[in-house]
Amino acid sequence: MDLHQPAIAPYGEYLSRPIADVSDDLESYAQLLRKWQKVQNLVSRETLDAVWSRHFADSLQVLKLLRPADRVVVDLGSGGGFPALPLAIALKDTPIRFVLVEPNGRKVSFLRTVARELGLAVTVESRRSNELNSRETGPIDVVSARALASLNELCGMAAPLFGAQTRAIFHKGREHLEELAESRLVWDHDVLIIPSDTDPNGVLLELSNLSLKNR
Repeated sequence: MDLHQPAIAPYGEYLSRPIADVSDDLESYAQLLRKWQKVQNLVSRETLDAVWSRHFADSLQVLKLLRPADRVVVDLGSGGGFPALPLAIALKDTPIRFVLVEPNGRKVSFLRTVARELGLAVTVESRRSNELNSRETGPIDVVSARALASLNELCGMAAPLFGAQTRAIFHKGREHLEELAESRLVWDHDVLIIPSDTDPNGVLLELSNLSLKNR
């Protein structure tokens, strides 16, 4: 077995291909990440050597929350590509597609390089989230983000993209309860709190029925 496969083995049932094929693509991604990291800060340096556990497995846990009918995932502030690119690799050759929103030109070039070299169903939008219109993407099933902004800010970014069936899936850390309390002063939403598989202090927040509070 590939030395890295245990990191992604818990998500084997959700993969669209044999785990060895997914592992090979993730390793290609990791090599590109290390190469581009020399000139562009894509992930924090202290986590680069732990990319499989800190970034790949952490991203892949979102697979548990995706639904068979999901077709469009919009990832905000994609940066180095997490969680969207590992998810696109895991679900390669399925109907689901990913729209990565990233305003930094160098990071956009990196994301497009990974998508092209690995043949992923990914579109990279070189702009800010408030410049993206759901009329361009079609109905959006999921809005994702990881290590981007406070929950209150994320709600503001995601709300214009929400349709009746849209959910948001956000990675959050130890301050998630405080962030939830803050967001509820401004936003109405239903929320599921799912403990993180990779961070004992982290969670995934799945938000639905997101709207601005009436004032």
